[in-house]
Amino acid sequence: MRHAEQVTFGGSALDRAGEIRANPAVVKYARAAADSQAILFWRGKPLISPARPASLVRLPMDHPVLAEAREEPILLGREDGAARFAFDISSWEPENLDASSLGGFLDPSEQSHPDLPDGMVFAELRRVMTWLDARDAELAATGKAILGWHGSHGFCACCGAQTVIGQAGWQRQCPACKASHFPRTDPVVIMLITHGNSVLMGRSPGWPQGMYSLLAGFVEPGETLEAAVRREVFEEAGVEVGAVNYLSSQPWPFPASLMFGCQGVATSQQINIDPVEIEDAMWVTREEMMEVFAGNHATILPARKGAIAHFLLENWLADTLE
Repeated sequence: MRHAEQVTFGGSALDRAGEIRANPAVVKYARAAADSQAILFWRGKPLISPARPASLVRLPMDHPVLAEAREEPILLGREDGAARFAFDISSWEPENLDASSLGGFLDPSEQSHPDLPDGMVFAELRRVMTWLDARDAELAATGKAILGWHGSHGFCACCGAQTVIGQAGWQRQCPACKASHFPRTDPVVIMLITHGNSVLMGRSPGWPQGMYSLLAGFVEPGETLEAAVRREVFEEAGVEVGAVNYLSSQPWPFPASLMFGCQGVATSQQINIDPVEIEDAMWVTREEMMEVFAGNHATILPARKGAIAHFLLENWLADTLE
């Protein structure tokens, strides 16, 4: 696709400053530079100014709230030559926190830290991702994904010892067995499967009523993207797929996947779902999908804006997949 990188979380051309990560002296200098700034996270939620147009907050590196971070910050990259670091203050406990609102499919809650100005809140990225411009979205996605990796990889997979942060946050090192561990990204295929004038849609258990999306699944070791598309569609819906081609990709920091958007042509139409994998699947005609996107369909809701499924369907409807 000629405009593939217009998908949410892609296309901002962030300078990730990878060449300085292994140089502690240069990273230390960047942390002390007057034009460096901090991007703050709390339990995976970035700090934003939600007033439209919303923006990702950048704090000075000497802001008092940063002292609440328990681990070293992550070097996200540079903007106009100035470093940007991600800080995590997940140990902070907001007053009157309603824990039941956290971790749901779509967390509507916002948290305000007493040491930050009014109008700055921690908000769930899945909910606000379309509010941010391309650069803010990429920084937020990168920070959320790598901080999530650190949160679940504090111990060495080789010997079990506690690890420490290295390479400006892009590595964890084991002081016991000297093993090095790096952030992982899980490859996932998401499939625009068509049969004539219709597209295959499915829904997972627990989704909001009426929500359908494109089928998706993890790529297995030793498997090509094309093979993964055919296997996942057959496993989930019983539909056989012939020709497959790649369309676009999207970093998906929930928690850390890379979605490979692919197009496939179905060679069978009969649906036979695996109820363990999905709750329902159906063929939706182009005309019906236009009604879905217009919000006029009686039973189907459109795929979430910001997700690559919405992006692919939108381009399918507009005939701009090439």
